Amino acid sequence: MSVPDESAAQQIPSAIKELEDVEILCIDCRQTFVWTIGEQCFFRDKCLENPPKRCKECKKAKNKRLEAIENATLSGKRQRIEIQTQCANCDCNTTVPFYPSQGRPVYCRACFLDMKIPKSNGAAE
Repeated sequence: MSVPDESAAQQIPSAIKELEDVEILCIDCRQTFVWTIGEQCFFRDKCLENPPKRCKECKKAKNKRLEAIENATLSGKRQRIEIQTQCANCDCNTTVPFYPSQGRPVYCRACFLDMKIPKSNGAAE
């Protein structure tokens, strides 16, 4: 029976030993994802200074959106889009004709119109 030798453990660079898996909140879906030690090493090797902001699924979706925009630009055809999202006010599911920006609230039609209509406060103009 062989005993694991300590030389194998010593071959691991000390920088990797100091890294730990990190949980990050995705800016698109608001779910946490794990930024693994291997991914951190990749970022370090490529001289990338900022950690990822999106989980892998949201990153793929973002790349598809960017590709669709590029294809529409090259073809000259206007692309009509419908994005499913949740209203920031009433939490109902809604569809919007744009890609929501990170961190900005999106409202359903009813909530948006309620915000646009000025409320009378009884003051004379």
